[in-house]
This record gives sequence, structure tokens and C-alpha cells, in this order.
Amino acid sequence: MEIPVADSEIDVSVVVPVYGGMAALPELCERVGRTMREAGWRYEIILVDDHGPGNAWPVIVELARMDPQVIGLRLSKNFGQHAATMCGINRARGEWVVTMDDDLEHPPESIPAMVAAGTDGCRLVYGAFGRRTHAAYRNISSDLMRWTLKRAFPDLNENYCSFRAIHSSVARQLSAFSLSKPYIDGMLSWITSGARSVEVSHSVRTHGESAYTLKKLVAHAVNIFVTFSPLPLRMATYGGLGLAGVSFLSIIYFVYGKLSGTISNPGYTSLMSVVLFACGIQLVILGVLGEYVGKLMSAAYKRPGYIVIEEAHPTVSASTPGFAHQSEA
Repeated sequence: MEIPVADSEIDVSVVVPVYGGMAALPELCERVGRTMREAGWRYEIILVDDHGPGNAWPVIVELARMDPQVIGLRLSKNFGQHAATMCGINRARGEWVVTMDDDLEHPPESIPAMVAAGTDGCRLVYGAFGRRTHAAYRNISSDLMRWTLKRAFPDLNENYCSFRAIHSSVARQLSAFSLSKPYIDGMLSWITSGARSVEVSHSVRTHGESAYTLKKLVAHAVNIFVTFSPLPLRMATYGGLGLAGVSFLSIIYFVYGKLSGTISNPGYTSLMSVVLFACGIQLVILGVLGEYVGKLMSAAYKRPGYIVIEEAHPTVSASTPGFAHQSEA
């Protein structure tokens, strides 16, 4: 599905995937609205309910009823942050599309500076955090992930995050990707190299807890590398070559030892160690190949990236039921 052409009556569309942060939504909408009005911009706020903990949809419906700038979209199940964000981007009509989290760790007051940084030809701006307020393990894992991704994807902006300002000409191209599990920053790195960063503050989360557990972070990392990089396959290849080299040197060592008499009995332990090590490497390589085959099967089955089942917007006083649309991107 292609997103609508930018509406000349809307300057900025703010897309917020909602997962567990419904308590912050009234304050978020109020601060976004105040910031947009102070900047003199016409705007819309798109809240995408991704079926997180609690029941955010009634809150979104009420906000849409009270504020004509708020649009609510409810997905049929939890599709993930990037899929929910893509859903909002595909519905955005503004000249600029700003994506941000629902927990107010991304300050809405920084939006004008980010958009202003993109008005001189740069079509993608990230909010860069000088200091993050996450837990220590989140900060360490994020830094390690950034270091690794930067080497796997040289075009990826080093300060990538979910706080972005994307020009509509770039945002429209995102819908061309048919991915059941999209990774927006990887897709953006394929579309444009003209990205820059604006330093913003990272506010303390005051509502709920982060939904990103260590398990989810690892699963997200695996999806990124398998979908957007051949690095795991290369590592498997190099690992196989390394194993072959070690095995060959071991054979030479044992044969030489046997012929020279320095090794009278190589022993069961050394033999089993080599066999088990080789089997372990082979299973890892098969696992990597299996991940890639699984991604290819998902693409072949054309699994939808998300499905919208309800909408709440200014033209209705309550939610509109029924399947609105589905997308592969």
C-alpha cells in the first residue's frame, strides 16, 4: 500500500506506536499540540495501538473524540514497534513525518529543531541523545548494537533511533519494501544517505516500564542482521573455513606424532573434542541458514506487515470497526 501524497494543509504528521504507554498519551498529545501551535504548523497526531499491555484503545478513541488533530489506528494483534510505526507512516499526510515513542522519553519540544535541521536539503533527521536514562544493561546493549550495526551497515546513521523526522518524499518510498518484519532505519539507509542528527534531551520515563526486555532486544537484533545483512552468512563461512583449517592442522599434528613416536595413543578425549567442536560449528551454520530460509518463506507467503481493524478520527465520534487495510511493508 502506498501512503497518501503529502497534504498541503498539513505541515507535520506525528506518528506514535502505542505499546504499554497509554498513561502518557494525554500529556503527549497536549505537549505535541502546544509545540505545533507555537511553531505555527498545521499538524496531525497518529496513534497506532499495537496491542500492548493494558487497553490503550479506549484512551485513543477518547483523545480522537476530544482533539480533531488526533487519529487512532488499532492493529489486529501485536506486530512490533517498527510495523506499527510503518502503519502510521503509511497514513501520514504531512510534509514531514515525525516518529516518536509513547513514553515521553522523546521530548515533543525538540520536534521544531529536528524539522528545521532538515529544511536545507537533508530529508532525514535523527534525535541524538547525549545521555540516555535507560537501565545500565539497556545502554550497554544499545552501544554494542550500534557499534556492530555500523560495521554491518556502513550507510546507517550512527545515532539512529526511533525519534526521527522524515520528509514525505522519503517516507513514501518506505512502502515499496515488502517486509513482514520491517526495520525502518535499515530501510532508510537504503533510500537516502542524506541523514543528520540533532542533539536532544532524553527524558526520564514516568509511566510504566520499557517493553524491551533482553530477550526482545536479542530477537530484534537477530531479525535486523538476518533481514538486512549477509554478515551472519559471512561469519558462518569464515567459521567453517576456520574449523576446516583447525581440523586439518590437528590431523597433521596427530599423524606426525604417530609417525615420530611422540604420540603413542592419540586418545579418546582428543578425538571426541574435535568431533564435538566440528558438530557444534556445523549446527550453528545450519541455524544461520535456517533463519535466512525462514525469512525467504515469509516473503514468499506475503505475510502482512500489519492489519488495521479499527480507526478513530475526527470525522466520527467513536471507533470505526472492520478491517481497514493490510500492508506487507
